[in-house]
Amino acid sequence: MTAFVTLDGVIQAPGLQDEDRDGGFELGGWTQPYADPMVDQQTTESVLSADALLLGRRTYQLFAGYWPGADPADPRTAKLNSQPKYVVSRTLRTAQWNNSTVLNGDDVVKQVLRLKERHNRISVWGSSGLIPVLLRETLIDEFVLLTYPIVVGGGKRLFSGDTPLGLRLTHSATSGSGVLMCSYRRAETVPFPERKTSAPIR
Repeated sequence: MTAFVTLDGVIQAPGLQDEDRDGGFELGGWTQPYADPMVDQQTTESVLSADALLLGRRTYQLFAGYWPGADPADPRTAKLNSQPKYVVSRTLRTAQWNNSTVLNGDDVVKQVLRLKERHNRISVWGSSGLIPVLLRETLIDEFVLLTYPIVVGGGKRLFSGDTPLGLRLTHSATSGSGVLMCSYRRAETVPFPERKTSAPIR
């Protein structure tokens, strides 16, 4: 999974002002002031390293509206247009973007488990409605988080559930514009200390 995240954990509408106004969110496009070659390199690596793409409906439609006509000199263009793509939705019946398959949103866990058997590395981008399900079912093995030096104060958050999660840092770097780029693997255990019961007061 690759995600653009604010310092307060928001992932809603990182790229465009009108990308996702759910909940009255008015601060879309918060990544734009921090455009940076290192960020481009990281996102390109994330795209090229995957052999399949898994998206929620809204993110899929944003991608499908841009990448088929994107700059062919961008190495991400050919990769995204050619690789297998899976969109999780309860409303879509067909998906027109090349090599796309619609997955029924009512049975996402079983379908994703089958995809993980078929593909070595599945990339997830955005998809704020899909990610909580994948987190709850421990279906995400690697997290590539690009944390931007901005606080937006509200919006859809990456980690908003009540499922504890242990992560192991595998790589970190900071772009010239201040974006912290970290890769994590899921840890085998959640490293919380044992709670000790204090002696009763007599």
